[in-house]
Amino acid sequence: MERTRRQSRSRPKIGVVLGGGGAKGLAHIGVLKVLEEAAIPIDQIVGTSVGAFIGGAYASGVPIERMIEMARCIRWSDLGRFRPSRLGLRDGRRMEAFIRAHFPVTRFEELRIPLAVVATEIATGQMRVFTTGDLAFAIRASCAIPGYFTPVFDADGRMLVDGAVVANLPTLVAVTLGAERVIAVDVNAYPIMETPPRNAFQIYTQALAILSFTAQSYMAEHADVLISPDVAAFSWDALERADELIRAGEEAARKRVPDCQALLRRKREGFFRRLRQALLITRHRAVPLRR
Repeated sequence: MERTRRQSRSRPKIGVVLGGGGAKGLAHIGVLKVLEEAAIPIDQIVGTSVGAFIGGAYASGVPIERMIEMARCIRWSDLGRFRPSRLGLRDGRRMEAFIRAHFPVTRFEELRIPLAVVATEIATGQMRVFTTGDLAFAIRASCAIPGYFTPVFDADGRMLVDGAVVANLPTLVAVTLGAERVIAVDVNAYPIMETPPRNAFQIYTQALAILSFTAQSYMAEHADVLISPDVAAFSWDALERADELIRAGEEAARKRVPDCQALLRRKREGFFRRLRQALLITRHRAVPLRR
């Protein structure tokens, strides 16, 4: 037992952060596939929106090959019934049902890899980080794209929406929860439109993507390795292009495998890095991480 503890301390704790980006997040599967093939250990996963969905599937024990099969078949109708209302276009309860039917476990406490799921309390702008309880509910909340999926309400009546609103690439959450090295996967590259948007929803989604991209540039600075699949040419709803998106994730991850492997070599932290990490954790904890 003591030898095992010493071995576990011989390398830094690796946190993998999976960002939001709609269907582009299928690229996360390709990244996880490559990390697994390269034997890069994952001690913790933090996910926002589609990153929470893909990270939750992996943490629950869904094999990569099965994730690829699911990605090829899944459609938006599997995740939400089209039911326009004052709060959104789709009712996301089907997403919860899908998770319960296809994930081996659906409680955080039973996951094989610790997972944190980020959502937004829309009335206050507060971040909510789920690390315990019902996984299906947390993922649905994290994926509730404003205006597209209806929000969800927790037991205290708080309205929750997509985690990308407050942290599309939540690297600081990983640091706060103990990650010593962070591998972040950014799939939020917004498309350069050849023609102007044709309707209000396209204007809204493009504006949100640009805003999120700008905000997450700061978050990306706190990753030790940033993997950015080339997904700018894909639209946010292109679920039918799963194979291409997964391949984009694989290609981007393979280029960064040497950098990920270098993270496993523990080095004593320099004074300024340790000070910076402490300040980041203190600053981030100023915003309540409600569970």
